[in-house]
Amino acid sequence: MLELLPLVGIALLFWLFIIRPASRRQKELGRMQSSLTVGDEIVLTSGVYGTVRELHDGHLLVEVAPGVSIKVARGAVGTIASKVDDPAQEPDPTDDQPGSASGPEES
Repeated sequence: MLELLPLVGIALLFWLFIIRPASRRQKELGRMQSSLTVGDEIVLTSGVYGTVRELHDGHLLVEVAPGVSIKVARGAVGTIASKVDDPAQEPDPTDDQPGSASGPEES
């Protein structure tokens, strides 16, 4: 009986440090993917940034450039870059204006 104690301990540690956190991350990712709304800026798992334009059951249309939309599976959404209803994420109109370089002028 005592010879099984280390094996049970290793199995418990494996579950505690590997399986449990992975299932928690998977549940959180599923909640995030189901909470998407039209207008959210997202990052796909491939690294492509875009804006959600249409939502369907298993897929969504993502605008990756003006006038260019792609159809992707909900599972391809990695993170939400900014939510529509989050005013703190709106860009400051004084930042990054064309022609207003903050660095040294090029000649």
